[in-house]
Amino acid sequence: MSPRSQDWFGRSGVNGFIGRSWLRNQGFTDQDFDGRPVIGICSTWSELTPCNGHFRELAEHVKHGVRQAGGVPVEFPVMSLGETILRPTSMLFRNLVSMDVEESIRANPLDGVVLLCGCDKTTPALLMGAASVDLPALVVSGGPMLTGRFRGKALGSGTAMFAMAEQVRAGTLSEREFREAESCMSRSAGHCNTMGTASTMACLTEALGMALPGNAALPAVDSRRRVHARASGARAVALVREDLRPSAVLTPEAFANAVRLNAAIGGSTNAVIHLLALAGRAEVPLDLDTIDTLGRDVPLLVDLQPSGRHLMEDFFAAGGAPTVLRELRPLLDNDTLTVTGACLGANNQLAPEPDGEVVRHLARPLTTGSGTAVLRGNLAPDGAVIKPSAASARLLVHRGRAAVFHGMDDFRARIDDPCLDLDEDSVLVLTGAGPRGYPGMPEVGNLPLPRYLLERGVTDLVRISDARMSGTAFGTVVLHVSPEAAAGGPLALVRSGDLIELDVPGRRLHLDVDAAELARRRTAWEPPAPAADSGYQRLYVDHVEQADRGADLDFLRGRRGALVRGDNH
Repeated sequence: MSPRSQDWFGRSGVNGFIGRSWLRNQGFTDQDFDGRPVIGICSTWSELTPCNGHFRELAEHVKHGVRQAGGVPVEFPVMSLGETILRPTSMLFRNLVSMDVEESIRANPLDGVVLLCGCDKTTPALLMGAASVDLPALVVSGGPMLTGRFRGKALGSGTAMFAMAEQVRAGTLSEREFREAESCMSRSAGHCNTMGTASTMACLTEALGMALPGNAALPAVDSRRRVHARASGARAVALVREDLRPSAVLTPEAFANAVRLNAAIGGSTNAVIHLLALAGRAEVPLDLDTIDTLGRDVPLLVDLQPSGRHLMEDFFAAGGAPTVLRELRPLLDNDTLTVTGACLGANNQLAPEPDGEVVRHLARPLTTGSGTAVLRGNLAPDGAVIKPSAASARLLVHRGRAAVFHGMDDFRARIDDPCLDLDEDSVLVLTGAGPRGYPGMPEVGNLPLPRYLLERGVTDLVRISDARMSGTAFGTVVLHVSPEAAAGGPLALVRSGDLIELDVPGRRLHLDVDAAELARRRTAWEPPAPAADSGYQRLYVDHVEQADRGADLDFLRGRRGALVRGDNH
């Protein structure tokens, strides 16, 4: 069977002439058009995405690997998402990037693709697009940055920032010192060096079987990251020759492995929403209850910030994801196929044993029941999530009075007002930060505490919202409440002073207001005006699904394949 690209390059007449001739101005030769696999290198390089700022060099190493294996590499850009810079939130554009990826792959003479991703949303976006078009594909992550240090202490990306920001508000760290730490934290190329969303998704890509072993933890600037990129380029050529596609790799068993690994590494809550969206593209049944069941009894094995002490450089030295996957063998389906052509168990059977400190043994975990917990109740009938490993144990079962804020402007204006009379039992509730309401579901769920409580030594409160939070963040934070307030979910009906009950072991989130009163409030509730009335944001608001379905656009679910009908001339 001839490669797909031959439908462009192997033809006679005008369309064959066009397909070949214009590429010759870049140095392409007859050999490049003779039926060799054409491998697209889908790059999210951008100077506005600092985590991915080294991808130009990484792409060159992928190209070397493709050429060495007898393929033809062609690099192409797609929209990039810089988590630290993009407004109003990068999550608003994850689905847009997935469309860019899918259509770019399908519309061009590509036989396979290497997905270059790193910063938080670029990994799920590229995987979602590739899954929908279903040509042979694999991921090369950019890798985490090196460990930063400030005054002799290691700085975890994001995690240290959030902690220091609270110290500034409490008056125990000066603004000058806070600014000084900026230069110390991000000291090399790469994404966050904590187990934030970027590192989490890179690890889960290994568990899903969509990357070569060792992809996740290799530091961005380590020479072995370059070697890994070359090996991945070569493997992409082999994937085409074997016709090994994402649909053969992204199976229900592979998603189950990813959910369990997420629990074992103390991974980001964002992994839940991304796995749900990716499963929708891969036509794999996956829901919140399944995620809760799969992760409920998995022990926490990785001692990394924000759930632990260490950072990604330490995780790499301790064996990275392959070591954790090897230790998790009794809990995994080790026969799932991966892009190596071998099964998951075979890929990781020679990984190092856990060191007992950064990566623990199953028999001696940091804690048990570490998986993302899914809560339900009259406040979240379609579910909400919490990360128990990053929460305060004393607050996992809690009852307190709500302090309600309608949007982040309202929150910022009032949170430090002593007249609110908040105490350590208060429950902060934020509405209007869900997929439709913001729009885009920003990472604001880890709401800052009132200054006067910080000054008294209070370090955590229960916080509930329809928002997300950074994977680098921590606290007793209930997220992704579904349906969101803007869609008429019960969150929109909460009033300050209402009692809320949180029971994480019991998987319960309850608003202690009788049904008749809630019915009266619902009658008086008016839906907010749409967050946007034109452009992509209007398309998003009109078609985005709720968080419990992955917040994808409803018309993007499923595979559409690689077939292109019609010539361009």
